[in-house]
Amino acid sequence: MSVDGDTPIRAAATVLLLRDDPAPPPGVAALQVFLQRRVKQMAFAGGMTVFPGGSVDPTDVPDPERWAGPAPEEWAARFGVTPEVAGQAVSAAVREVFEECGVLLAGAPGGEPGSLTAQAPLWRKQLTEHTVSLAEILVRSGYVLRSDLLTAWAHWITPPVEPRRYDTHFFVAALPAGQEADAHTSEAVEAGWWHPSAALAAFDAGELTLMPPTLLSLRDLTAFSTTAEALAGAVGRDLTAVHPQFRKDDAGVRHVILPDGSEHPFAPAAP
Repeated sequence: MSVDGDTPIRAAATVLLLRDDPAPPPGVAALQVFLQRRVKQMAFAGGMTVFPGGSVDPTDVPDPERWAGPAPEEWAARFGVTPEVAGQAVSAAVREVFEECGVLLAGAPGGEPGSLTAQAPLWRKQLTEHTVSLAEILVRSGYVLRSDLLTAWAHWITPPVEPRRYDTHFFVAALPAGQEADAHTSEAVEAGWWHPSAALAAFDAGELTLMPPTLLSLRDLTAFSTTAEALAGAVGRDLTAVHPQFRKDDAGVRHVILPDGSEHPFAPAAP
C-alpha cells in the first residue's frame, strides 16, 4: 500500500475474462466479456457493474516453483513497476478470478488448465474464507499458476478526490476450455457474459452503472470480433498509469480526461 496525500492507495488487479459466444445474434461479434453487478452495500463501487477483481492480499506472493509463463520481472518491465508489485498483481488477478467466478488460471505443469477437479469448490470456499492462500492451493494440487494465460491491458490509479483509492493493473484472459464462469460470490448480485456493444447500450439506457475504466475498456473491446483478436490486440497496448481527471460540461455531463488530453463522456446518453 502506498500513500498519496492523506489517502492510502491499495494495490489491486482486475481481469477482463473473455470468451466467444457459441451462438451470437445475427450481425453481432462473437466476443463476450464477463461482468458482475456488485452488491450495493459494498464500500467501493457498490451497485456498479465491473470486471472480476479486487485488492492485492498479503498472501499474493508468487512462488517461483509454482509459476509458469512470464516471470514477475517480465511483467514488471511491461507495466513499469517493480517485480514485487507485478508478481503480486498477477497472483491477485488469478486468485480474484477464481474467488469471484470460479475460473482457475492454473493447472498441471505442461498442460492446459482444463476442467476443474472435484476439490475446486472447496479450494474456492477456503480462499474466500481466508483459511488458505492461492500459493498453498497450488502446492497441494501440484498446479502451477499460468501467467501466460494473462495479457496486460491497462493500469489505472484512482484520483485523489475519491475516498478510496486503488492502483489497479488490468489484464485480459480467455476462459479456459472446459471451465465455466458463475455468479457464486457474495460480492455480486448478478453476473454473466455480455457482448461489449450490448453492455454499452445498457449503459446508455441507464440500465448499467460503469466506472470509467470499465466503460472505456468495453469501448476498446468493440474493436475486436473474437477472443483471439482481443488477446492479440492487447499486446503492445500503452500501459502508462492513468491518473484520470474529471469535468462537467455545460449540460452537466461528466467527462473523464485521460493523460493524452482526450475526453470521454462518462454518463448515459439516454435522458
